[in-house]
Amino acid sequence: MFEYLYSSGHMPGFFRLFGYVSFRAVLAGLGSMAFCFIFGPLIISYLKQLKFGERVRSDGPQSHLNKAGTPTMGGIMILLSLTISCLLFGNLRNTGFVLMLVCTLALGMIGFMDDYSKVVLKKKGGMNARMKMVLTLIVALFFCLCYNFLMPEPSVLRKIEYAKTGLFLPFVKGQVIDLTPWFALPFWMVVVVGSAHAVNLTDGLDGLAIGNVAIVAVTLGVLAYITGTPKVANYLNVPAADGAHEISVFLAALTGAGVGFLWYNAAPAMVFMGDTGSLALGGSIGMAAILLKKEILLALMGGVFVAEAVSVILQVASFKATGKRIFKMSPLHHHFELSGWPETRVVIRFWLVGVILALISLSSLRIQ
Repeated sequence: MFEYLYSSGHMPGFFRLFGYVSFRAVLAGLGSMAFCFIFGPLIISYLKQLKFGERVRSDGPQSHLNKAGTPTMGGIMILLSLTISCLLFGNLRNTGFVLMLVCTLALGMIGFMDDYSKVVLKKKGGMNARMKMVLTLIVALFFCLCYNFLMPEPSVLRKIEYAKTGLFLPFVKGQVIDLTPWFALPFWMVVVVGSAHAVNLTDGLDGLAIGNVAIVAVTLGVLAYITGTPKVANYLNVPAADGAHEISVFLAALTGAGVGFLWYNAAPAMVFMGDTGSLALGGSIGMAAILLKKEILLALMGGVFVAEAVSVILQVASFKATGKRIFKMSPLHHHFELSGWPETRVVIRFWLVGVILALISLSSLRIQ
């Protein structure tokens, strides 16, 4: 909204600051954080009144039993703060920005339906797993089709030539291969859906998922600003894209909302995000990676999410094939809990791993 007021030319000179993406990104981050602080207590209180409490697995770590009844669906807080901040400080004429916001909210709605089934309707396991996957795939397909057909091909002056369907590898200069729409569309869908469900699996300890989402969002935000600035992108030998720096505003708002939510989600948690938050947040970082041509790099910077998802896959495959489990319990964070690590130690160390992977990812800007 403020960017539109600035561009209309009918506002005081102060509004020229809203023409700078960096200024709006800072305001978006601070704004969404402030909205979380404002709405947080109200939303938590309302969830308590509705008795939307978390149901804890009886076969999980015994230390989690005292978390039963803690309000869930706190992802509403994140999405509300994110949306308000994006509407205020984002450029709503940027196709990629609007597309990310719409699809993030759509994934949040799917997560809300799943949470509602578990908490309110008391359905064991929540929404039918197949239906949940189908709906997630539909949103991912919608995003990928819109990106492929509505987003323009790169047209800015750039050092590295590439196609919108091109694939880049970390630490390798230039486009490795053009996937073409036939291969790019299913690949992008895997990125969005895989990212959404990986974050969903990680959301099992107080502050674990939201902390790592914030780390990845900050990293992608830096990459978005660089990608949308041709001179900097060309200097660093990374693909430049029109309007990509606007994605940094979205990611700043996402980070701010995440930090604001962490205030209430840090141990001992006052509220859980539920699938309402985890599906939306995971999907959003997957979509950002596609827009920035960092799909493979996302697997590195989001290595914590990858490890959590892989641990579940390996556990299930091993048990079905041999009847034996590789880990004491999956996802991976529960394995460390059952190995004697306190919950806070697991969370902080996973955060530290996330920071290290983020720094390695940023180093790929010059090592290529």
